[in-house]
Amino acid sequence: MDTSTPTFAIIVPTLNAGPLWNNWLEAISNQTKQPTRRLLVDSGSTDDTVRLAENQGFEIARVDRSAFDHGGTRQAMAENASNVEILVYLTQDAILASPDSLRVLINAFTDGRTALCYGRQLPHRNADAIEAHARLYNYPPRSEVRDSGDIARLGLKAAFCSNSFAAYRRSILSELGGFPTNQIMMEDSIVAARALLAGWQVAYVSDACVFHSHDYSATEEFQRYFDIGASHALNKETLMSCRGTSREGLRYVKSELRYLRKNRRSSIPRAVLRTALKYLAYRLGQAHKLLPLPLTERLSMHKYYWKRLRSEP
Repeated sequence: MDTSTPTFAIIVPTLNAGPLWNNWLEAISNQTKQPTRRLLVDSGSTDDTVRLAENQGFEIARVDRSAFDHGGTRQAMAENASNVEILVYLTQDAILASPDSLRVLINAFTDGRTALCYGRQLPHRNADAIEAHARLYNYPPRSEVRDSGDIARLGLKAAFCSNSFAAYRRSILSELGGFPTNQIMMEDSIVAARALLAGWQVAYVSDACVFHSHDYSATEEFQRYFDIGASHALNKETLMSCRGTSREGLRYVKSELRYLRKNRRSSIPRAVLRTALKYLAYRLGQAHKLLPLPLTERLSMHKYYWKRLRSEP
């Protein structure tokens, strides 16, 4: 191994990874920079996910599906990987796009002020126009490094990060208190916000790429944005510290309409409807404490979180 490369672990949570899993594993094996450790935490797969990963040298941990937690499970794996310098998190549906994806991402840590970084997500080749635009907008072809001085200009966008393909300097993650536990989602952005507020940098590395996009139905997208709104409400103290003057939502809608006019005009009515549903879902999520818990669970994508609350004494 090149001694100039910091030691790093690949960490991936899984649950029935499905037909793309072989592609995911092959992309890892083809990397020019190989991880020091390969860690997988599975929450009850009934397919070949675990067996195939074991064949590729992954260390396997297991967590009960009802106990899985976006932040807490990733934090437990971070503690398991205490002998490496960098923690690289991927999701099971984010396929490294080139043999240099890991090497390029890890290179961001040559700057000692960088606490975490994330790579570019490209839409899968079969992604529809609405989802393709989402990836192209949120993950542009220009790298950037953000610090606390960018909060006023970018607002919460300054703390944007995605654990579908992100890396953390383990010592700084620990200094920041690790990933927040008992989270619906957004554990990545919460850590990024803490890092900015503590004086560290967040890097976006556009040359480190994965293929990653979703084909959410309107219902699934509604549920996802409900959870985003709830996450913002539940982590108000941290995330409100990164509120600026950005009008990112309006810019996104304008960009989407321009993209669809050029590439898929027939999708414009669906995009307008989905935008209205996302806004409604987000606002309902923000106000989730005013809703009955059974209804909140029904509106959410990550129902296990609310089931856990209902089971508490």
